Amino acid sequence: MLGRRSPQMTIEQADALYLDQMDPEWFHYRLAKNRARLFKDEDFKGLYCSGNGRPSVPPSLLAVALLLQVHDDVSDEEAVHRASWDVRWCVALGVPVGSKPFAKSTLQLFRSQLVLHPENGEAVFLASIEEAKRLGLLKDKPLTVAVDTTPVFGRGAVEDTYNLLATGIVKLVRAMAAADECDPQDWAAAHDLKRFFAGSIKGEAAINWDEQAERDALLASIVGDARRLLVLAGKRRAELNAGMPEYLLIGEASELLCQLLAQDVDTDENGKPFIKEETAKDRIPSAHDPDMRHGRKSASSRFDGHKAGIAVDTETGLAVGLDVLPGNAPDNHGVMDLVKDAEANTGCPVDTTIGDCAYGDGNTRREFADAKRKLVAKVPSRPQGQLSKDQFIIDLDNGCVTCPAGHTTRTCANVKNNKHVAKRFYFPADLCAACPRRSECVKSKTGGRTISIHPDEALLQAARAYQRTEQGKQDTRTRQVVEHYIARLIQLGMRQSRYVGRKKARLQLLLTATVANLTRTWNHCESTQETDNKKTQKKAS
Repeated sequence: MLGRRSPQMTIEQADALYLDQMDPEWFHYRLAKNRARLFKDEDFKGLYCSGNGRPSVPPSLLAVALLLQVHDDVSDEEAVHRASWDVRWCVALGVPVGSKPFAKSTLQLFRSQLVLHPENGEAVFLASIEEAKRLGLLKDKPLTVAVDTTPVFGRGAVEDTYNLLATGIVKLVRAMAAADECDPQDWAAAHDLKRFFAGSIKGEAAINWDEQAERDALLASIVGDARRLLVLAGKRRAELNAGMPEYLLIGEASELLCQLLAQDVDTDENGKPFIKEETAKDRIPSAHDPDMRHGRKSASSRFDGHKAGIAVDTETGLAVGLDVLPGNAPDNHGVMDLVKDAEANTGCPVDTTIGDCAYGDGNTRREFADAKRKLVAKVPSRPQGQLSKDQFIIDLDNGCVTCPAGHTTRTCANVKNNKHVAKRFYFPADLCAACPRRSECVKSKTGGRTISIHPDEALLQAARAYQRTEQGKQDTRTRQVVEHYIARLIQLGMRQSRYVGRKKARLQLLLTATVANLTRTWNHCESTQETDNKKTQKKAS
């Protein structure tokens, strides 16, 4: 049942005793002053039964505790300790010192409920936007937002193929043991799978790793056990009623193990398994966190985990839209949804969206153009040691391309490129061979230069022209506000996911952005107040 905070302050509360002794610039002080307005118990009533059971710990208190935990970057156990004995925490929470207002399991359960009911997690973040509106920082007018992504390292252990398959086997064994109501290790011993519970299968294997034959034999035995277990799981699942928890758990674990086998292992013509040389497109690097993916933020920066997508209002520096993407998703994935979320969160239309070159491709520009939205992003440039494409004169009306040396070609053909059909123009090989600029233009030893024309080349040309203007350069400089915000998120611990799974990582992002937004809002208002006071004093003198 929903527990509610008493509106009456008692003399034992830490804020009644110590609030006036705290530094007004502390986050804890500001949270104590504003918590009653930010979070109300009724905002979380959907998480509790109505009129049934004993009253819970007030959810408004737990919401404040989660923000303090993010701000101070502490564990659940440390959060419980600080809520009992740290005067700053007790003041922010509005509880007596030494009272132990909640247990660790209570905090964990509340966080789990926010994951299961994402609208309540969103409500915590929206409270920071409402605070910015109330204090006049965020105005009711069209917004210009800057968008970007940043890597979030996954919580799960990243393993090689041997240990990855072993972990997948252990997860399925646990699901099978739960269905049979027995200890997982006993179940494993009864089905000749106990070695997978002895530790790292690769570390425990008594083989010569320099010998290919011994490595192959170990892999074959692991794959054989995995396939045998999948057969047992299929039979056991057929005995259960669809919809039962055990039925679903076995299904999820079986699907994961099948994915791990398919992505990493292939079979030769003799039926002998071997590890694939190429990395699968959507490879799962961790069986502990199947939502993790191999990701790249740049050609040289690789990570395993997720990507946090962020939309920041360029005028206020506040996050207004958030999302967590798979680690292998392109930066521009779902950017339109991110912009729409920013509008829904603020109640203000987004007039302009600014991004880096990851958002400047033709497909993204077409999506924004079709939606009658303005997108400012540098057109990706891929010269690869050649004269870049924007140095050529592309005449779309007359269907010709002129190179920097003044040669024109109309020879072209349609070629399929990813999701669209592009038109490719060809310069004659003999013409390029005689050109004095060949060495800086043509990579081919025998052919001539080619130029590919995107179906939305007109949009790309307009973007190239705009980015050379003073306003275009100013917009590019404005984009740095999102980079500054990302730096603040990283400072608050967002580089590393605290929890397993993308949904939990999203809740962490919402809480972290809430702390960043509130801090920025309160700092701005304090700075504005100081400026106003100085002006008043100057007039008086």
